[in-house]
Amino acid sequence: MSESPGQLKIAIFIPTYNAAHTLPLVLDRIPEDVKSRVEEIFIVDNASADNTYLIGVGYKNEKGMHNLNIYRNDKNLGYGGSQKVAYRYAIERGYDAVVMLHGDAQYAPEKIAYLLEPFEKGEADMVFGSRIAGLPLKGGMPLHRFLGNRFLSTVQNYILDWNLSEYHSGFRVFGCEALKKVPFHLCSDDYHFDTEILVQFKLKGLRVVERPIPTHYGNERSYVNVWRYGLDVLYAMAEYVLHQRGIRKVDKFDIK
Repeated sequence: MSESPGQLKIAIFIPTYNAAHTLPLVLDRIPEDVKSRVEEIFIVDNASADNTYLIGVGYKNEKGMHNLNIYRNDKNLGYGGSQKVAYRYAIERGYDAVVMLHGDAQYAPEKIAYLLEPFEKGEADMVFGSRIAGLPLKGGMPLHRFLGNRFLSTVQNYILDWNLSEYHSGFRVFGCEALKKVPFHLCSDDYHFDTEILVQFKLKGLRVVERPIPTHYGNERSYVNVWRYGLDVLYAMAEYVLHQRGIRKVDKFDIK
């Protein structure tokens, strides 16, 4: 990015689904200097069955946050589908970077500035917080999730000839100019969107930086079927191999 750190236009995107209980906690924990510095904090409510949207609107009015906006999908577009909406929005608004911070309080908002540092130094096109590099078991990550993460990440590193500590963290910062260079709209609408967009960044030769973050698993509800998710990730890797070997063209990985 050609702009100096003080000129970067940054947005925070909070994907939510049935997060009425945790959303205010997440917003409260965003440091005040970050709240005042970013251009916009926008919540995308993925057609929640609870009152997540109203909680967001109430928070905005109660706190007088002029740069907090709440949007609601007319129907559930999936986790990946909500990201597509958000990144198109960030690009259209002319932001330099967009932070994805989940609304379930699993990731630490206090680390936003820490993840933005590589962008400020012009060293990254994408940054994600790695739980695996940050002692996840001490943070309460269930053992089966830890082992699944390690297995999938090992397979992915082997196939992609990469050395990331994990591929499955949802605490991410994307440069909007980088997003313009990959067909993220072709990625899955489901949870393995996170894997597929990483593959796209790798194929495009974009700079991906990971930083260790603390892990927190509380009593938040998970909507991820871990077995299906694992199979979806492996299927995406198979698609990548078939495309790279010229056996089958896969448009989302057809990146020059």
